[in-house]
Amino acid sequence: MPLIITLKTAAVATLITFFAGIFLTYFVVKLKRGKTLVDAMIMLPMVLPPTVVGFFLLLFLGKRSAIGKFLLQFDINFVFTWKAAVIAAVVVSLPLMYRTTRGAFEQLDPNIIYAARTLGVSEWKIFWRILLPNAKQGILAGVVLSFTRAMGEFGATIMFAGNVPGKTQTMSTAIYAAVQANDYDLAFKWAVILVALSLFFIFVMNLFSRPR
Repeated sequence: MPLIITLKTAAVATLITFFAGIFLTYFVVKLKRGKTLVDAMIMLPMVLPPTVVGFFLLLFLGKRSAIGKFLLQFDINFVFTWKAAVIAAVVVSLPLMYRTTRGAFEQLDPNIIYAARTLGVSEWKIFWRILLPNAKQGILAGVVLSFTRAMGEFGATIMFAGNVPGKTQTMSTAIYAAVQANDYDLAFKWAVILVALSLFFIFVMNLFSRPR
């Protein structure tokens, strides 16, 4: 069912994006050189058309690519599988998690970190005890935005994962298939569900992002 596939894909993609986004943010913030270039590379999927992202995923992970041929030796294939839908969702939603988390990190008063270093606190403890707790609202916003973005992903998904009913067909691709079949009632049903879910998660984000 497209609803179950969509929620499962978005949940797994958001879990991966959560850890990858925080790691990339910490890595970029600590960089001394090349920060602008790395930042641009991470943000690139957000400004590219999703179909272009899906095309590049096919080039890098498809059966004809070097990586794809290597993985086929171990009977691993991503194209037109549910895993491909997750990968596509991760790639397009990661920039949102990264940018939101980075903004939260950079808003933190640097004097707090300097004071902790002066007291001999390790960088690992500064990360866990200072950065993460003080950036939790920004991180939560990033999680919700990433989840809703992954839930509504279409272009990269249909290019890389296809639109296989019961396997890779998400609500977005189901809407496209319904319109192609001239079944506007079914397309409207999935569109309403998608809008309702997106509004719900945005409401949750706003609720927990209020200053306390």
